[in-house]
Amino acid sequence: MTKLLIKLFIRDADNVDAPAVRTRYGILSGAVGIVCNLILMAAKFLIGSFTNSIAITADAVNNLSDAGSSAVTLFSFHAASRPADDEHPFGHGRMEYIAALCVAFLILLMGVELVRSSIDKILHPEPLVFSLPALAVLLLSIGVKIWMALFNRSLGRRIHSPAVGAVVMDSISDSAATMVSMLALILSRFTAVPLDGYMGVIVALFIFYTGIQIMRDTVGQLLGQAPDPKLVKALELEILSYDGVMGVHDLIVHDYGPNRVFASAHAEVPADEDMMKSHDTIDLIERSVKRKFHLDLVIHMDPIVVDNEQVNLLRLQTAKVAKSIDPRFTIHDFRMVEGPTHTNLIFDLVIPHGCLLKKSEIYAQMNDRLHQLSPRYETVITIEHSFVNETGLES
Repeated sequence: MTKLLIKLFIRDADNVDAPAVRTRYGILSGAVGIVCNLILMAAKFLIGSFTNSIAITADAVNNLSDAGSSAVTLFSFHAASRPADDEHPFGHGRMEYIAALCVAFLILLMGVELVRSSIDKILHPEPLVFSLPALAVLLLSIGVKIWMALFNRSLGRRIHSPAVGAVVMDSISDSAATMVSMLALILSRFTAVPLDGYMGVIVALFIFYTGIQIMRDTVGQLLGQAPDPKLVKALELEILSYDGVMGVHDLIVHDYGPNRVFASAHAEVPADEDMMKSHDTIDLIERSVKRKFHLDLVIHMDPIVVDNEQVNLLRLQTAKVAKSIDPRFTIHDFRMVEGPTHTNLIFDLVIPHGCLLKKSEIYAQMNDRLHQLSPRYETVITIEHSFVNETGLES
């Protein structure tokens, strides 16, 4: 069914990097969600009213909320497809993240309402009326929701969409919630204990968990979470694979929405290399990264001395000293300036977030340990943090 819908409604479906194709996937996800949830809502509302089940009726309201969530998803893809403008030069791709956050709010709002209704049912219990049609509707609902989860997971994997991913989690939670409602209906045939309200609370817990998970993931993306370590490693290996690039550091990745990723990095090149040749290499790297990773990379060239044995030895010794303080410490942009009375060692020191040592303590330890190598050495250190996950090569 998924393949058929994609074939019928998405032109050029394999070209998922094209904004227009991506938008079609999002619209299909939203439209299918609206239709399925409205059908389930109508069926559950009728059965819930007939059986006097607050859990089934609440599940119907949940489906109405899900239809609204699908509408938000559909709108978000349309808004995210708008081209960049003067006010938003990086495009509108983060609308998908905002849509996922809206879905999370709707889920939590529905959970609050369900808790209120369930407590009222516990305080004022009414007997459930078991019926085979009600059981059939709940089984149908579970089947439809499982299919929707698989359908949206397939679409979400194709286009790497957080908004569609939120719909997947919502569908899974709905399946579990409906199973609980069905259990309450079945048990009502064998016991007079009013389980319906308690089951409604259990359904609400499923809903709260889903909403909080979606909100946590989405807020992280909006705040600017660390990029995928696999992407970081792949980018650094790609840059280092070119002749004339001696090192890479200060890699920064900016996520402005799916397929709207921008990055910058510093590449160390030999100081005695022809500038035009190095510049040509940097251009090749930027074009290659654009083609392979579908992101825009800007590289700054940092010239370093590579043919001076003393400088090379001191660079290695300084890096070793840094790692003796903390194995996660790294250095870059190392320079040596000799004077009549002392020698300045100038470099940047990258430390991890959450390092327990104060900067003043790091300065002192670096100075003391380098002085042990030679009393002539004075340090000019710039301490900075990495902008990528510490499991990347840079760390």
